[in-house]
Amino acid sequence: MRRAAVHSLRNSASRRVPCHRSIHATKPSSASPDPPVQITTLPNGIRVATENTPGHFSSLGLYVDAGSRYETPATLGVSHFLDRMAFKTTKTRSEEDMAADIDGLGGQILCSSARESIMYQSSHFHEGTPLAMSLIADTVLDPAFLPEEIAAQREAARYELREVSSKPEMILPEVLHHVAYGGQGLGNSLLCPEDRIDQVDAPMMRKFMQTWYRPERMVIAGAGMEHDALVELTAKHFAHLKDADATKPRAEVRTSQQVPANLLQSSQQSSPSFLKSLTRSASSYLYNPQQDPASSVPSQSTYTGGHRFIHDPTTEFNHVYLAYEGVGIHDDDVYTVATMQVLLGGGGSFSAGGPGKGMYSRLYTHILNHFPQIDHCASFHHIYTDSSLFGLFASFIPSSGRQANNPAHILPHLVHQLSLLLYSNIPEQELSRAKNQLKSSLMMALESRAVEVEDLGRQVLVHNRKIPVSEMCDKIDAVDAMTVRRVAARLFGPRSAAKASVVVMGREDVGDYRGVLRKYGLAEA
Repeated sequence: MRRAAVHSLRNSASRRVPCHRSIHATKPSSASPDPPVQITTLPNGIRVATENTPGHFSSLGLYVDAGSRYETPATLGVSHFLDRMAFKTTKTRSEEDMAADIDGLGGQILCSSARESIMYQSSHFHEGTPLAMSLIADTVLDPAFLPEEIAAQREAARYELREVSSKPEMILPEVLHHVAYGGQGLGNSLLCPEDRIDQVDAPMMRKFMQTWYRPERMVIAGAGMEHDALVELTAKHFAHLKDADATKPRAEVRTSQQVPANLLQSSQQSSPSFLKSLTRSASSYLYNPQQDPASSVPSQSTYTGGHRFIHDPTTEFNHVYLAYEGVGIHDDDVYTVATMQVLLGGGGSFSAGGPGKGMYSRLYTHILNHFPQIDHCASFHHIYTDSSLFGLFASFIPSSGRQANNPAHILPHLVHQLSLLLYSNIPEQELSRAKNQLKSSLMMALESRAVEVEDLGRQVLVHNRKIPVSEMCDKIDAVDAMTVRRVAARLFGPRSAAKASVVVMGREDVGDYRGVLRKYGLAEA
C-alpha cells in the first residue's frame, strides 16, 4: 500500500493525556528556546526553508503544489503514477545506479502523493544531504519514464487497487470524497481508476509535471542542516527552472522567523494529525491566476453531497459514513472543528491500553460501550484549502435475526451524537480534556526528524510561513461551548442549507436518511 493512500485514508488526532483526573487546558512550555526557522525565496520563486535543530540525522524534502485534485478526466490517475515512477531510471542514472545511491544514503527516501500535494523526502546522515538533493532533483527534473518501467508499475497499480478495494476502511473514504464532491477536484481518487491504468503514459506525466511542477509551486525544506548550504544546493539543481512569469526579474528574498519546536503533527499509528491535514492543502492562493498557465485547469471543488449504497452481501461488517462539508484551512473555525472531532473521538470496540487512549471520548462512552454489535465507530476530519469533510462512521455486524444491526438502526445513533453538539452544552471538563488531547497530539510528533521537515515544508507551501505553536494553541484554548454550538450550527444546523453525504456498504441500504436527519434537527438537503 503506497504511503499516499495511507496518509490520506486516515485522519484523527491521537489521544495520549491521562483521563483519570480533572484536566485543565494548559499552554505549551516556553522553557526551551525555539529553533530558528529561515526561509529564502530564490529569484525564480522556489522557497527554501530550514529549521536547524540538533540531531544525528538530517531530513530534506521537496513539496509540490500538485496532486489528484488538479487532474482532469483526461489525466485521472497521473498523480498516482508519478508517485510510483519516482526514483526510477533518469537521464543521468540507471535504475541500478539510482538504487545503489539510495542504499548509499543509509537512510530512507520516498515519494508520496495526496490530493493537494506531492512530496519527495529523504532522511539520512548529515553528509548525505548533497546526494539526497541530487536524487530528488534527478527524479523530478530528468525522469526517463522508460516503457518497461511504466508497464511494471501498471501491474503494481492494478494489484494495489485490488488490495485497497478489498479493505472497506481504506476504500470507503475515497468513495465518500467522490460522492461529496461530485467526482471532480477533491472528489478525484488518490488511486488511478482501473480503466485509466493503461491510459497514463510518459507524455501525459511529462505534461502534468510541466504544468504543475513549477518553482513558484515548490518548497524545499530541510532540518538538521545549515540554511545557506541548502540554499546553495537548491540553486545548483533548481535555479534554471522558469517561473510562470519569467519575463519579470525577481530578487532573492530572505526571511527568518523564530517558532517553537514542538509544532503540530500527530504520531498516532492509525491516522495523521489535524495539522498534517491542514498543511497538506494546496498553496495556489499565493499566486496570481492570470499569470498561471495551469489556471486553465479547474482546481476549484464544489461540494455536492449525496448518497451511495454499495451492495455487498458477503461483507463481514456493514459500514455507514455520514459527513458534512467543513471549513477550509484558512478559516479560524478549523480549530473548533478539530476540537469537535477529538471530542467525538471513537475507535475500535477493543483497544489495548488504559487511560490516555481516548476512552472518554463521546463515541466510546455513548456508542461503543453500549452497542456490542458495533465493531468500530469514529469521527474524521479531512481538511483542504477551500473545504473539508467532517463526520462519523460506524462498522457493525450485520443483522442476525435478533439484533437490529442494519444501517437504518445504526445511523440514528451517529446523527444523535452530532445533534448533541448542536443542541446541548458541553461540560467544561470534557471540553478541556478534548482541547488538551488535540494540543498534545499536535505537539508530540516532532520527535521524528522526518515529521519535522515534512511539517515545515507543508506549512511553508500552504501558509508561506511556519505557524507558531503558541498561535495555534491560543486558538484552541479560545474554543468554548458556545463556539462549538455556533460552528456546529454553521456546518450541519437546519438553517445552514448544508447537504449531507451518506455512504453505505453492506447487505442493506440506510433507508430514509433525510427523515432521520430531520428528526434530530440536522440539515438534510
